Amino acid sequence: MKRTEKVEVSDESVERVKSFSHSIAKVKEELAKDVVGQKEIIDNVLIAIVAGGNVLLEGVPGVGKTRLVRSLGKALELPFSRIQFTPDLMPSDVTGTNVIEKDAEGRMRTVFNKGPIFANLVLADEINRATPKTQSAMLEVMQEHKVTIAKQTYTLSEPFFVMATENPIEQDGTYPLPEAQMDRFMFKLIVEFPSVEELADIVNMTQITMDETAMAVIDGPTVLEMRELAKTVPVAEDVLRYTVNLVSGTHPELKDTSDTAKKYIKYGASPRAAQALITAAKVRALMNGNYNVSYEDINTLAYPVLRHRIKVNYTAINDNLNVDGVIGLLLAEYKKYSK
Repeated sequence: MKRTEKVEVSDESVERVKSFSHSIAKVKEELAKDVVGQKEIIDNVLIAIVAGGNVLLEGVPGVGKTRLVRSLGKALELPFSRIQFTPDLMPSDVTGTNVIEKDAEGRMRTVFNKGPIFANLVLADEINRATPKTQSAMLEVMQEHKVTIAKQTYTLSEPFFVMATENPIEQDGTYPLPEAQMDRFMFKLIVEFPSVEELADIVNMTQITMDETAMAVIDGPTVLEMRELAKTVPVAEDVLRYTVNLVSGTHPELKDTSDTAKKYIKYGASPRAAQALITAAKVRALMNGNYNVSYEDINTLAYPVLRHRIKVNYTAINDNLNVDGVIGLLLAEYKKYSK
């Protein structure tokens, strides 16, 4: 398979790409005022927002997940909402509910009170603590950006982004997210504990102020313009074929699948994985000042896109391989086709 050839671009396209990467750089500069380290997490969160996807963050408490979303809200000048998921949380606590009120003439009428999901940036904190009934209230919202209450559908304002968190340690009192909901997250990101130097910077930063200091640098309409620009990024046929083969190669039941899948994977990724890889890769290409999607974009994003969409078997566990380890083997097997 040949490498992607360089794409001819107009002067206007060059300026638009420069403006795109410059805007992202300014947002990251503002986020650095409130969030220490976590550069890869920030990059992927920004990719998801521009691409129109959602993010699942896995990490221990206190690593700055809430602070990141609040700072994002300020830098992007977008309304922010936080929902603390608990076992007694009801679907109406998330989406809102109809209530009966009296109007000026004393007549009774039904009024819809919007829930906290009606924001541009939504933090679903400890989402796996809510019951499956409440978790299901997020399915339509995350996929279609709509809420249906009593046969009435309400459309959320764009851009709409959900960042959910879960604690990898606690198991008691938690409800694992169903595959259908996991599949609606574009990325699953692992937030590592900060290094000693980063921890010292965090302590010093919070001694000055606990409030976010990021300033607004772009707004919602600009994010939507960036999203439309990303859609125009070309994807060469060989890169597209590589991506499709990579996702198909996660299915052990297919005839021409990968050796990695046959040995280590129990369930493969859904078609949404291929869609997410291409969509996110277009944004990543523009962020890096490139004019087309490369194999590097696909390979880098394969980890956050696939790690929550495939299930490894007992052979992988016996061989001390986690999901990321299996994805690494899968990429090693398919990278020979990207040369």
